[in-house]
Amino acid sequence: MNLKSEDIELGLLLEAIYLKYGYDFRNYSRISLKRRLRQACEKLNCRSFSMLQDLILNNPDMVTEILSFMTIQVSEMFRDPLYYKAVRDEIIPLLHTYPSLRIWVAGCSYGEEFYSLAILFKEEGLFDRTIFYCTDINNDALDKAKKGVFEFEKIKDFTRNYQMAGGKKSFSEYYTASYDSFIMDKSLRQNVVFSDHSLVTDKVFAEMHFISCRNVLIYFNRELQDVAIGLFNDSLVRNGYLGIGSKETLQFSAYYNSFQEVNRKERLYKKI
Repeated sequence: MNLKSEDIELGLLLEAIYLKYGYDFRNYSRISLKRRLRQACEKLNCRSFSMLQDLILNNPDMVTEILSFMTIQVSEMFRDPLYYKAVRDEIIPLLHTYPSLRIWVAGCSYGEEFYSLAILFKEEGLFDRTIFYCTDINNDALDKAKKGVFEFEKIKDFTRNYQMAGGKKSFSEYYTASYDSFIMDKSLRQNVVFSDHSLVTDKVFAEMHFISCRNVLIYFNRELQDVAIGLFNDSLVRNGYLGIGSKETLQFSAYYNSFQEVNRKERLYKKI
């Protein structure tokens, strides 16, 4: 094996982060990590991953900033609107059969996916019987999700997505505008728990009726994808539902036969 120096340094950096702080990125896609950590090096004036390693090992306050590069926090409300339309039309009617519900938004980022589902569940009469669990490994992202404040420049795209997802009201009913930002209505946060959780190292914490984890698995290698999908399988109740991103699939997973396709195009599955 003839590894490049940069690849060796990257491996040592990821091992150091895991040993020192417990964040395990060792089985994330190396191509994606390398690109993002090069950006971190540029911003932090580090000429190599070795210098970045020295910085993070000797300056614990830098962990949060490094994590902001290593975890993707790009999303939007009702992203891929037809996914939410499929949840509304094909999953919600079946969830109505349960007296109470637990929904897990894994890798919730700044909360766009959670607020989308909260609005959907409110419009479909399920919100009051539902507890949402929103998790991410990035505590800064979780803090922003709790506040529910977004840049006003995004409102046009969010509104269009909401309408395409089958929204039943005016999207403006769910937020209050303020200068260059808008804040989601506080009533949407009354049934939610925001918590630090890693799909790599943490375990099952509750039985879920629906898990939505979109555009997270694409950053894992095959081995780590199976770890996460196995965790989802163990976390779901019998006949519980799983939704993943448009570029993700269960087809090559060791757990493929544990799920039945509900909507192939929108990547919705039911645990068998």
